[in-house]
This record gives sequence, structure tokens and C-alpha cells, in this order.
Amino acid sequence: MRFILRRIFVTLPVVLGVCTLTFLLIHLVPGDPVDIMLGEQASAQDKAQLRQELGLDQPLLTQYKAFLFDLARLDIGRSLHTRQPVLDSLLERLPATAELTFAAMFIALLFGIPLGILAAVRQYSAVDHSVMVSGLLGMSIPGFFLGPLLIYVFAIQLDFFPVSERGGIEHLVLPALSLALPLGAVIMRITRASMLEVIREDYINVARSKGLGPGPLYFRHALRNALMPIVTIVGLQVGALLTGTVITETIFDWPGLGTLLLGSIQRRDYPVVQGCILLISLIYVVVNLVTDLSYALINPKVRLGE
Repeated sequence: MRFILRRIFVTLPVVLGVCTLTFLLIHLVPGDPVDIMLGEQASAQDKAQLRQELGLDQPLLTQYKAFLFDLARLDIGRSLHTRQPVLDSLLERLPATAELTFAAMFIALLFGIPLGILAAVRQYSAVDHSVMVSGLLGMSIPGFFLGPLLIYVFAIQLDFFPVSERGGIEHLVLPALSLALPLGAVIMRITRASMLEVIREDYINVARSKGLGPGPLYFRHALRNALMPIVTIVGLQVGALLTGTVITETIFDWPGLGTLLLGSIQRRDYPVVQGCILLISLIYVVVNLVTDLSYALINPKVRLGE
């Protein structure tokens, strides 16, 4: 419990820093944000009204205090376009992004870890070379190319899956694959490297000499001790998935946070942009905290060392 409380306490300044940077977002935009939102042809009365509505007529410190107070009440402001609370828009879009992120992560883990283990066990074989080449290819293909490629092959040419909108599992396959293939390639290479270090250890040789089968040997004994780098990269890649969904959701017209963020940028709806960035950043911080806490479950030495 002390380990968990200490990690949470260490995370609190990071959360405050994220909130502060998000608050400064609207003030760091070159030029007057009100002029950018309304355009130079807007009347002085409209500009003054919007400036007052956003609180930009107050001193910066006063605005910052009001921003933190509103955050404590889960009030992120209202959209300039729809006039709805920003929090409602975020909560409406969050399930779609979460669904896409978890599906992509599941697919990536499903093939990334087993292939990484197989490549490590059969090092320098044809299987190992194939895994390494495919992993390099997967890491090299950008999402803005992979998404349209999957659409062309599996939606247009083969007519297997629909292209746009959120619906059943058939709508999820292509966008999830678009995110999962590069991520799975990274996990595959990290798993291979981590397993190669572990399977050379003496206790693995002792277990093998005692007649332990390949399944228990590699999946029960070796994999558990090789999990630390894998968990680290998975935690980091969740943040990459959240930012990568902006491109993928736009390509596949997926109604998540990515399309909300891009549409709000195009409409210059700064309260929604601010809310999207804040939510994605906080999710990234929470994922890193969970990753940190998972180390204690994988390796008790981490917890005992505190």
C-alpha cells in the first residue's frame, strides 16, 4: 500500500503540470485567440463578448485559479460551436476511442508476444529472420498510408469489411488493424530482445535439464521475467495509440476523440481542443501510473526496494 500511495503522490505534480500546460495552450497561440476564433472582420462588441465569456479579460493568475477551480468541479467550459458542455462531448466520444484502442492493443499483443517468443527461441532461423523483417516493415509503414491500403485491399477490392462509421465488430476490424500492426511490430521486437536475455540465464538451463517442456519453460518461467520491458513499451504505446487515433479515426470516419479534436481545430473551437488535449494527456499519465504499479506485481523486488 505504501508503494501505491507513493507512486500516486509522485504523479500528482505531473497532473498539475499537464493541467497548467493545457491552460496555457490558448495563451500560447500566436496572435489574439479571439481574433483567430472570430476572424478579423468581427465587430469589437462580439470580440469583447467572447473575451468575457472565455475569461480572457481577467488577469492571467485569476484565469488560472478559475480554470483549476472549474476542473475540480469537472467543468471544462462550453463549445463555441454547439454551445454544449465540453465534458459531455468528451464523454460521448470517449467510448469509441476506448473501444478502438483496446481492440488494437488486444490484436497487437495477440500476435506480437507469441511471435517475439518464437523468434527468440529459434534465433537466427528462417522464422527469426521473417519475424524481424516483418517487424521492421510494420514499424516503418506510417498510419496515413496503412489505413488507405487496408481500405483498398479489404474494403474495395475484396469487399470484406465496411469502411466508415462505428457499428458492429466488422466496422472495428480495419481501423483496429491499422493501429495494431505497427504496435504489434514494436512489441514483437521488444519481446524477442527481452526473451533472448532471459533464456540464457542459468535457471532456464536448469529447468530445461530437468525435462521441463517448452510451453511451461518459455511461457511460465521465461516470459514472466521478460515482462518488464514489454509492459514498459505497452504503457508507452497506449499514449501513441491515443494520438495515432487522430489520423486513423479521420481515415475511417470513426466517431472518437480524434475526429472531435481535428474537427474542433478546423472550427477553431478552442474550449473543445483544450478539453481533448487535457483528457488525452491525463489518460496518458494514468496509464503510466498503472504501468508503474504493475512493475510491483511482476517483480516483487520493485515493491520491496521502496
